[in-house]
Order: sequence, then structure tokens, then C-alpha cells
Amino acid sequence: MRTQTATQPRRSTVKRMIIMLIVVGLLFGGIFGFKWFGNKMMNQFMDNMPVPPAAITVAAARTERWTDSLEAIGTLVAVNGTDVTTESAGVVGAIRFESGQAVKKGDVLLQLATLRSLEAGLELAVVQRDRFRELFARNQAVARADLDQRESEAKQLEANLNAQRATIARKTIRAPFDGVLGIRKVNLGQFLNPGDPIVSLQSLDPIFINFSLPEQRLGAVQVGQEVAVTVDSLPGRSFTGLVTAIEPEVDASTRNFTLQATLDNPEQVLRPGTFARASAKVGDSADAVVIPQTAVSFNPYGNTVYVVSESTAPQGQAAAPVEVRAEGEPASETAAANPAAPAGPQLTVKQRFVTTGATRGDLVVVTDGLEVGERVATSGLLKLRNDAVVVINDEVQPSADERPSPDNR
Repeated sequence: MRTQTATQPRRSTVKRMIIMLIVVGLLFGGIFGFKWFGNKMMNQFMDNMPVPPAAITVAAARTERWTDSLEAIGTLVAVNGTDVTTESAGVVGAIRFESGQAVKKGDVLLQLATLRSLEAGLELAVVQRDRFRELFARNQAVARADLDQRESEAKQLEANLNAQRATIARKTIRAPFDGVLGIRKVNLGQFLNPGDPIVSLQSLDPIFINFSLPEQRLGAVQVGQEVAVTVDSLPGRSFTGLVTAIEPEVDASTRNFTLQATLDNPEQVLRPGTFARASAKVGDSADAVVIPQTAVSFNPYGNTVYVVSESTAPQGQAAAPVEVRAEGEPASETAAANPAAPAGPQLTVKQRFVTTGATRGDLVVVTDGLEVGERVATSGLLKLRNDAVVVINDEVQPSADERPSPDNR
């Protein structure tokens, strides 16, 4: 009787444990099942969720009359320019110029010594020699030896003076050519060593411009060709010159060759060392297909554009609106309120490889891969892919000017 009574509590405990485990299993199974079902529905929704159309600006490929031109960056160089120096050492005795002065070839700029004492001694010796000659010729009032001594002294002083003149010629600094002086670098009483700079001298009219072109353009330029030059210091002005020299050797490190053109500079507004832009027209004008440079993705493997075209929306999918507006034209109230509202056929973009040519301002020539009239995306390229749906918003259109002139700020 006692054994049966002890077994019943143990069976009751095991039964409760089994029921508890079943309840816990059902609870956790429900939680994990709900989680799985939620993730499945979330993934299904994300997979089938329509991608909102990307807003872009567009431009149509158009034909323009272009003349092939060469453009390069160059530097203005003086035809003659140097730092005036001295060959001999000495103390500055006289400065004969002012900073910024225009000088002619041969003008004295600086002196390091004087000839006055030797010149005075030679004049006295010549006078005494001539007097002794006159006395000896009349009645031999003086001895022949005295006359010979006076003549010897005069010759000796003349030889010393000529030698001193040669020395002084090296110590008298003259302008080697016509030009404009810079700021003087010496002072009175200053001791100069050979080679010490005294002042800069630059010849400003005419003036050279040196610039480089790639070796592919070697056959497109020749001596005598006209070149237009502009500088940042004189906005709005252009200077015309002629190619006067072409370097016969191509630089092996850059594969460029150097040209030199000569410009008239009567107003002396062009200065050596100035940054300049040179351009020259080559060949005859021809029609070219041009688009804004912002429409082109320049890549090592090839340049691409996104061409915009109309297509029919897939069955069951609402079409994106075709909103084509000119720059500055306000958007319609419907499109502004609901840019994804269905309104006819949808616009898509397709990536296409193109071959580009010369550039001018904001425009680039497309030599292959694009037809006149085809529209290309000019902004928002980073968010585009093949067959992406787009909407056109030309309220802020990138610049597409052949000769852009942005404001300085």
C-alpha cells in the first residue's frame, strides 16, 4: 500500500514536466515561425518593390560647325633678357640708372672706377713733349736727350692710360640691348664680386611664347602659322603672333614637342614669365556632333553616355511620367505633386560607348556612337544603370557653352 502511494507522486511530476516542455516548444516554435514568415514577406516585398525613377537633366546631340584647333598652355619669354653683372671686382662708384627705366643699347648703367688722374697726367706730358720738340727744332735750345725723355714719358703715360681704359671698360657696365630695367640690386660704395647681379634687363617688344603640343600634332603646325594668345592678367584681350620656331626633337619623357611664337608687344603689357594660353586653327571647318561634357563618363576602358529613350511599361506596372521641359519652364502641378504618377510611356536609359574628339568650353565632339537628335543624360549619372527608369527635370541645367565665362568670386 505504501509503495503504490509513493509511485503516484512521481508519475504526476513527470507528466507535468512533459506538458511544460510541450508548451515551451510550441511557444518558441510559434516565435521562430512568426519571425520566418515576417522575413519571408519582407524579402518578397523588397524584391517586388518598384524602384523610383531617377531625376535627370538631358541634352540632345546637335550639329555645330567646328574648326579644328590646337590649344596649349605656354609661358611668355623675353626675346632678350638677362641679369646684368660685372666681369671685374670693385667698389660701386656711380649708378647711372633708375629702377624701371627704359634704356638703349650701350647706355652706361654703373661705374666702378675713374680715369681723371691718369688723363690729367697724360695731358701734361703731351704739352711738355710738344714744347721740347718746338725748342729743339728752332735752335736746339734743349738737348736731344731731354726731348727723348719727354717723348718717352708721354708714350709711357699713354700706354698706362690705354691699359687703365681697358680695365675700366670692364668696370663700366653698359646695357647690352634695348629694354626695360628691373629693380636695382646694388648700392653706392658696395663691393661687387665678378658675376654679382646688378639689375634685371628685359626686352619686351616683341616677346616670345613657348608652348608644347603632343607628338600627334607635329604635322598640323608649321612655321608662319598664326597663333592667338590670351593671358589671365588681361581678360577679354587676345594677342596675335606667328610661329617662328619648332623644336626638331620630341621630348621622350612627355612625347611633346615645343613651339615658339613671336608676338608684337608695343604697349609692353605682356611680361616675361606670365602664364598664357595659345590656340591655333588648323584645317577647314566641318560639321561635328557635340554634347555637353557632363554627359560623358570618361573611363580607362572607354567613354560612355546614357541615352534616353521611350518604352512601354511592363504589364501591371505603372509608367513613369514623361516630363520634358525647357530650362526655366515651371513643372506642371500634377508632376510637382506626384512625380511618379502614371502619365503615358516611361523613359529609360541605356548605357552606350562613344568615341569623343576635341573639346571646346563645356562641349565635346562625339565622332562615333551617337546620332544627331538623340538625347543623353547630363546629370545624375552616378545613380543610373541600364534600363533604369528616369524622369526629366531641367530646372537646373548644367552649363553647355562653347565659351563659358564664369564669374570670379
